[in-house]
Amino acid sequence: MGRLIIEGSNRVKGEVTPSGNKNEALPALAACLLTDEEVTLTNLPRIRDVLVMCDVLADLGAEVEWTGEHSARIRARRIDKSEMDRVLCGRVRASILFAGPMVARVGRVDLPPPGGDVIGRRKLDTHFAALRSLGASLEVGDSYHLRADHLVGSEMFLDEASVTGTENALMAAVLARGTTVIENAACEPHVQGLCRMLQSMGASIDGIGTNNLTIEGVDRLHGATHRIGSDYLEVGSFMCLGGVMGDGLTIHDVVPRDLRKILTVFARMGLEARIEGTDCVVPGGQELAIQADMHGVVPQIDDAPWPQFPTDLMSIAIVTATQAAGTVLFFEKMYEGRMFFVDSLISMGASIILCDPHRVVVAGPSNLYASTLRSPDIRAGMALLIACLAASGRSVMHNVEQIDRGYEHIDDKLKAIGAVIERVEEGD
Repeated sequence: MGRLIIEGSNRVKGEVTPSGNKNEALPALAACLLTDEEVTLTNLPRIRDVLVMCDVLADLGAEVEWTGEHSARIRARRIDKSEMDRVLCGRVRASILFAGPMVARVGRVDLPPPGGDVIGRRKLDTHFAALRSLGASLEVGDSYHLRADHLVGSEMFLDEASVTGTENALMAAVLARGTTVIENAACEPHVQGLCRMLQSMGASIDGIGTNNLTIEGVDRLHGATHRIGSDYLEVGSFMCLGGVMGDGLTIHDVVPRDLRKILTVFARMGLEARIEGTDCVVPGGQELAIQADMHGVVPQIDDAPWPQFPTDLMSIAIVTATQAAGTVLFFEKMYEGRMFFVDSLISMGASIILCDPHRVVVAGPSNLYASTLRSPDIRAGMALLIACLAASGRSVMHNVEQIDRGYEHIDDKLKAIGAVIERVEEGD
């Protein structure tokens, strides 16, 4: 277990390039099981969750070879077993993404409960309802036992616009017999990326980028090369840092369409950022101020399925608001545990009222002070890291492995733009 030592109040300046999107990389790795031919993934982030997914693939019998720092070749010539490793699956929530490909490829899977962040109830009902509508049977014990002699296309309406539920349904439907229609599908950039990867492997998918997907099943998929898209959540994290502590920060390799709502929400907190081609430029020396609604009403920032503001940036936005003049209400609708990290911000001097598990009121700007704290999950960990960079004094953050699950070499990236930060192993 490692920790980060952060010297706060140092300005950042320069250029940074985000890694590939974790939330696209994980289903892309699972999708490699859908063919016995070689699949090459590029711009693949070397983060803990990706490495665990590679271990799961290897345990199932796939050949996994890293051909570069951010590229890998995967070939599942055969799948040796249907019972997935309980320890490996417990290390990453994305192990649920193997359900669709395994049922589609070999007709069965015994899937232990997945691990992942503890940010509230994250039900799996949507996944299994979608697979059952395609003809799979489900038995629930100490594992989830899915079986199907063959999958048959169907029309389904997902009870929630679940990202991973949509991805599991997609990966099963591409090899099902006939036509599948998925209504109320998630359409986040990483879902679109998975769709494009499956198309490059020979799948027939219409409606990409919308919440209605039509899939014409095919007999087999072939190998392909797919580039993982840039992580817009990491872009949003650096936008926040650039607005709070920046003297001019340029973020490369962005997809402007992915940032439209994010730019709008950050602008409501007075954070200026502009798109120049595939760069996002955050000018330095900003004085952030909350933009009140008409008649001076306290504004509300909430999350919702794409293309609305992503839940994974709520923690980042809250830290931004602590450094902006004015008052704003944040309403987190998706997870009842995501807001509890604000206790750490309050201990650092932030003026925040936790109204209930889903709502907080932030009044700023606040002078933040150094603290010793733990990263509770990936996104809150990154948010607290930004708070430490803005705080006066030396902070210590433990449990940084949580941040490493979603952000590749984050300390090196921060040091390259002027942050004073050191990683220390717990035994040192």
